[in-house]
Amino acid sequence: MFRCMVAELNRVTIDNTFSSEVTVVQVHSATRQGSLLEVVQVFSDMKLNIKKAYITSDGRWFMDVFHVVDEDGNKLSDIEVVAKIEESLEARALRHRSISSVGIQAAAKHTIFELAGRDRPGLLSDISAVLTDLKCNVVASEAWTHNSRMALLIYVTDVATGKPIDNLKRLSEIKHLLDCVLEGNTDKEIARTAICIEPTHSGRRLHQMMFADQQYHEGDTDQEKEDAGGENRPLVTVENWEQKEYTIINIRSKNRPKLVFDTVCTFTDMQYVIFHATINAEGPQAYQEYYITKSDGCAVNSEGERKLLAHCLETAIKRRTTEGIRLEFCCQDRVGLLSDVTRIFREYGLSVTQAEVTTIGSQAVNTFYVMDASGNPVQRHTIDAMRSQIGQTILHVNGAATAAAGRSCPPKHNGRRLGLGDLFRFSSQKFLHNLGLIKLQS
Repeated sequence: MFRCMVAELNRVTIDNTFSSEVTVVQVHSATRQGSLLEVVQVFSDMKLNIKKAYITSDGRWFMDVFHVVDEDGNKLSDIEVVAKIEESLEARALRHRSISSVGIQAAAKHTIFELAGRDRPGLLSDISAVLTDLKCNVVASEAWTHNSRMALLIYVTDVATGKPIDNLKRLSEIKHLLDCVLEGNTDKEIARTAICIEPTHSGRRLHQMMFADQQYHEGDTDQEKEDAGGENRPLVTVENWEQKEYTIINIRSKNRPKLVFDTVCTFTDMQYVIFHATINAEGPQAYQEYYITKSDGCAVNSEGERKLLAHCLETAIKRRTTEGIRLEFCCQDRVGLLSDVTRIFREYGLSVTQAEVTTIGSQAVNTFYVMDASGNPVQRHTIDAMRSQIGQTILHVNGAATAAAGRSCPPKHNGRRLGLGDLFRFSSQKFLHNLGLIKLQS
């Protein structure tokens, strides 16, 4: 009975003998909105890269064929990984059936804060400092920045209980103070902070948050205008095939992990239906072609709608492109760690462009992409000074920092050597005082 229900919703076939270079995954499933996204989301979560894909649907059933490799570019040799792909895809189909018919939801483990607004240097530092002072333990977090905007997910628990925060008065206070941080010193910025208890997929939700951002469509920034003719800018064309009432989307862009997920996520969130697609991402350039309609079955006939679709696809591809040097911070987890780390970045004049914060057991595994406050590459002496202060075995650097022109000295601190806790306490007191969280001692 169990296997029959799986077969009805999702039939997964994995072939590891077809090619010596890739693993072939075939998925046959009933067509419903979001089903293709669920499949590519499984690959994304397992850090598998799609080299080629062929997608076709007759409106009731779809058949997808994917050529996938691991993050090192090799075919899947681990039998357990292959089995996990099949289990994950089948489990998603069963979960969709259970939730839609019974209404079962997984028990919440965290309280999730969703923040969106204008980005500025030190913003993540200010947010994490407020949460620490309000006795919130940050268990995980992910932040994206693009076009001077920021979207941030923060998963927290109560410091005292280790459980989600469900007191409405306390949640209202936290939300109010986070709104104050987002608004900064300007009355023009509208802060958008939301609270969520149910589990969410971070990549999908960050796309939705940035798509919903009101200022997202207000035109190019100066940096985007400078990059408009750049070779790394995605090329998106939108045209109609009148005989078949399809709109054909062609995308050429720099190849990178999770590219197909970001593209399919955009189509899904904009309520477009994908009927056919071919994807070739075997080289440094990736080529994607999609045959789509609107949810009512019609092609995209409005010129304004076609321009908006092309813009949203281009932006979705660009926003995950990493900028800056990659810093990996691994150490024993503790309350307030994110606040202390981001405060040190701020002390050294660094701005976080992307962040992914996770907790594995008792270990904090944090990844940050940083640039200087002006948007320029971080200089070598700054990285060396931070590693010397924090610890060579704690802070790891992936990617070359730009060497300083000429000789220059790293920032100096008078007196004794400052640790993580010292930097947090000394430089955050004025900020927290302005929010009414502490009183300064005279």
